[in-house]
Amino acid sequence: MIDTKKQVTFPATGQTRVVIEHVSPELDGGRFPIKAIPGDVIAVEADIFADGHDYLAARLLYKHVNDADWTEMNMALLGNDRWGASFVVDKIGRYQYTIEGWVDHLASWQHEIHLKIADGQRVISELLAGAQYVDGMLRRAGGPAEPTPKKGKTKAKAAAVPAEESTDVTALRAMAALFRAGAESAADSPYDEAISVAESEQFTFYANRYPERQHPSRYPALGVEVDRARAGFSTWYCLFPRSTAREEGKHGTFRDVEKLLPRISEMGFDVLYLPPIHPIGMAHRKGKNNSVVCQPGDPGVPYGIGSAEGGHDAIHAELGTVEDFKHLISIAANYGMEVAMDLAIQCSPDHPWATEHPDWFKKRPDGTIQYAENPPKKYQDIYPVYFETDDWQNLWNELKRVLLVWAEWGVRIVRVDNPHTKPFGFWEWVIAEVKKEFPDMLFLAEAFTKPKVMQQLAKGGFAHSYTYFTWRNTKAELEEYLTELTQANGQPDAMAYYFRPNFWPTTHDINPYSLQGGHEPQFLIRFLLAATLSSNYGIYGPSFELMEHVPFPNKEEYLNSEKYEIRYWDWEKTNKLTYLIGLTNRIRHENAALQTTNNLTFCPVSDDAIMAYVKVSNDNKLLIVINTDAYNRRAATVQVPLWQLGLYPDQPYTVHDLLTGAYYTWQGEYNYVELDPYVLPMHLFRIE
Repeated sequence: MIDTKKQVTFPATGQTRVVIEHVSPELDGGRFPIKAIPGDVIAVEADIFADGHDYLAARLLYKHVNDADWTEMNMALLGNDRWGASFVVDKIGRYQYTIEGWVDHLASWQHEIHLKIADGQRVISELLAGAQYVDGMLRRAGGPAEPTPKKGKTKAKAAAVPAEESTDVTALRAMAALFRAGAESAADSPYDEAISVAESEQFTFYANRYPERQHPSRYPALGVEVDRARAGFSTWYCLFPRSTAREEGKHGTFRDVEKLLPRISEMGFDVLYLPPIHPIGMAHRKGKNNSVVCQPGDPGVPYGIGSAEGGHDAIHAELGTVEDFKHLISIAANYGMEVAMDLAIQCSPDHPWATEHPDWFKKRPDGTIQYAENPPKKYQDIYPVYFETDDWQNLWNELKRVLLVWAEWGVRIVRVDNPHTKPFGFWEWVIAEVKKEFPDMLFLAEAFTKPKVMQQLAKGGFAHSYTYFTWRNTKAELEEYLTELTQANGQPDAMAYYFRPNFWPTTHDINPYSLQGGHEPQFLIRFLLAATLSSNYGIYGPSFELMEHVPFPNKEEYLNSEKYEIRYWDWEKTNKLTYLIGLTNRIRHENAALQTTNNLTFCPVSDDAIMAYVKVSNDNKLLIVINTDAYNRRAATVQVPLWQLGLYPDQPYTVHDLLTGAYYTWQGEYNYVELDPYVLPMHLFRIE
């Protein structure tokens, strides 16, 4: 026998009928925000459906976290229950967005009226129901509904309207009265007028403006982290300040760096990245070429941070003082440049932390601190920080303090060394904490590691990331990798939504095998690929400019690396590559299509060595063609995506090579190119 007194539990959403799922973009169920810069359009899609045959309505809601109210956008049905809408973010900080969907009784009623009228039915009851729907719209518009007339008394027109009443309230009041008049009048005139209004765009307009949201479904709020514009477009130049002296054998200073700013700025760079500038320890100091024997006068490795002079919040005395560094930052700003610092969370044995906080380091069984190793490599001059320490909260706070000190100096960009060897939770916490006080701070992850680890760092707050570009050389490798980085392809958690690549042909740590031959065309190719495929790229300054390439035997490292010794550079020397760098950077600043990364479309080419790709931003339309074979002249036919460039089939158009100044007249999809790597292995065309 059924126990009718037994308590029954019902779902809280028993009257909710709309399902919202497969929202895009959405990272890890909303765990992490996607990324944007001011002015970006955030396109949102979702599957939205319900039981039965009723019409549905959906709106995209968004707001900055500092705003009290949501802004709403109607979503459009794209087909197969897929809905879409978009919004624009206009200031830095965190935005939220969500979707609300409901059964649209107003649209369903209007559709039912249309079908019945088309069938010749008289819709008296339906008009009365419509009047009640309009009463609801009237209330939501801010006006009281018309009282329902008593039976047998027809009210053909609305009462007098107060002078201050809004246009919408007046129109809706008249519409409700007309529906009732049409339903209760035996004459055709009010009825015909009523059904005409019921089917009109006027009714649809007000139904959308003042919708009836009964039992709506709302998706959990998702996030957008909006960084400042330089997160989307930047051009980095790396140098070691100690190697900037004009006199060979001298230790460079911040004042020497200042003298180079006009040259670096004129070349088109806007971020000056400096490896660590802190005191360098003496204990186990490394010599040239990473020798464990340090000769008198060897300056040590800047990554062996800390001495009696201080640690991460101190400045290496031979470079200058904190005030000298602040002065460098201010002078760089006059040239439109920022100074980026390098956060290496590791210590020399001489670092104050080693004695003040020994628990922050891992110990061997004999009680000594374990130095850094990456077998078979050994770094006896470096103690790695032990993040599993029981004193982890004080460790985290100290690292946060260091970053805040740098921010007070004027630093707003931090390149983080090896972030993948520190906990993800730490980065998510410290980046968020720092941005609470300095929301314009940007972090670059120097993480050449496993894909999922790099992706997790990006999700956790890093604005930029190093990439595998350095090791992607063939056309097939590059196109596959760039497609993965830039194309969503229907994936709600695609890397395009949150991973901003920063392309470097070389770094002070990496001398790739592809460039160890010192072949000039290969340097030209690798540079232009980096500068045009990604809107964020950088070079290891004078070393790359002068095409330094001699490797440490059997390694992707430099012989006589600047990490281990002071180098003297001829800052006045120029060559074909330095000219190309300056010209390309100017083109990047003048063409919006090169100031974003994900606007990339690869073109079919008849030769497997020639790459061609289109980048478009509004009216700025570029076509880049590069011969990736640095040793042979290549000729091919490029298939141009006319539809994307706004061109008609067989229409003649001009392509202007911004590198050489040459103009060519092309026609239709298929056009001929020929590139000699010993002359210039690339075209950078603007479609005019």
